[in-house]
Amino acid sequence: MTSEEVRDNVEKALEEIRPFLQSDGGDISLISIDNDTSVKVKLEGNCIGCSVNQMTLKSGVEMTIKKYVPQIEEVVNLS
Repeated sequence: MTSEEVRDNVEKALEEIRPFLQSDGGDISLISIDNDTSVKVKLEGNCIGCSVNQMTLKSGVEMTIKKYVPQIEEVVNLS
């Protein structure tokens, strides 16, 4: 998978997740993809202070991104 395909697929994954976050007053932005294996995102809105945002990040965001791009090893939230 080329770097462009990785980025496109990560964006598709975020589009799948975004409606769930927005329904709770939050959102997510893609900041960067390093070495086609590490994704940096920024949780926004109500997601910032949410007590379960790490669970959302790991079980929701990371799992969905890995479904689209299996080579991704980690998803990191930049606060």
